[in-house]
Amino acid sequence: MRRLHLLLGTALLALGLSLSARAQTPPADAASAAPAPAPAASASAPLPSDAALDARAEDLKREVITLNRDLLALEEELLYPASTQVNVFVSMDVGKLFMLESVQVKVDDKLVAQHLYTPAEVKALHRGGVQRLYVGNLRSGPHEITAFFTGQGPHERDYKRGTTLQFDKGSETRNIELKVRDALGKLQPEFDVKVWP
Repeated sequence: MRRLHLLLGTALLALGLSLSARAQTPPADAASAAPAPAPAASASAPLPSDAALDARAEDLKREVITLNRDLLALEEELLYPASTQVNVFVSMDVGKLFMLESVQVKVDDKLVAQHLYTPAEVKALHRGGVQRLYVGNLRSGPHEITAFFTGQGPHERDYKRGTTLQFDKGSETRNIELKVRDALGKLQPEFDVKVWP
């Protein structure tokens, strides 16, 4: 991880130097208007063109983004190893009978996550999006997850429902999905908690 920090710092330093060199390059019209300087005793290296500096800056930006992504992946591996990692996701199936406003999640009676939804986030869930609401660590063994959903149900009535699931945490990453779906037969929303294999 220290190596990645050093690489990221080096890339940022190089990007700063490139941008600094570009700032010192005189504009094209100023260079043509100014008289040519007397030749120096020792020839200095020509300054790179604006296009070359732009290309170099873009290359450095891409390198920084790649290093940052690798650093985040490594950080997640260190903080949440597969042997203890638990992910909780939220999704919606249709969702016409329920307008989601918030979700609250407890694991073993301890509040671990809560989220208030914007209309744009709800729309994204309606279109099939999946939100990772929580990532954390749990020891191996039996656990209980409880989710509380708050929003507007049929006929714009306030609606709050909870659902609970017992699950076992093994030595691999455990993924849990909280799903809101429409039960058209009952004309009511249903809330499921499912553990992915």
